[in-house]
Amino acid sequence: MTVVVSDTSPLNYLILIDAVDLLPRLFSEVLIPPAVAAELARMKAPARVRAWIESPPSWLRTKAPAASPRSLGLGEGETEAIFLAKELGILLLLIDERKGFHAAEALGLEPIGLLGILELSAYRNWIDFDDHIQRLRGTSFRFHERLIVEAKNRLSKR
Repeated sequence: MTVVVSDTSPLNYLILIDAVDLLPRLFSEVLIPPAVAAELARMKAPARVRAWIESPPSWLRTKAPAASPRSLGLGEGETEAIFLAKELGILLLLIDERKGFHAAEALGLEPIGLLGILELSAYRNWIDFDDHIQRLRGTSFRFHERLIVEAKNRLSKR
């Protein structure tokens, strides 16, 4: 199993759809930078998310990057997550925001978003993809419908 670095959004929405426990099944450890921990704990975050980060699971660890230049033009959490992954030589990065996703790819990382986590988990027969997408629709998460169609097509070919 591998270690992964995460930005705020994938954790936030996995918590909200009761699917955050997929992460320790997929990864041995999830690292987050301090800015991500702060974003999950802020007062604007849903109460369930704040409660989760106040008592994090053993597979989640907060680690600060040695440096996080602001040259990427991204939010603090995304920037710190990208630089932490680069610094530690961790290829996988959980990130949803499109600009951050592309910045991570440009820096040689392998970003995977929330929908990718759900698709991979459905591929392994751990979850019902449609059920989890319905749960996601009940949140403020935004996605293009074509991404769901494409994922369902890939899953139907397995």
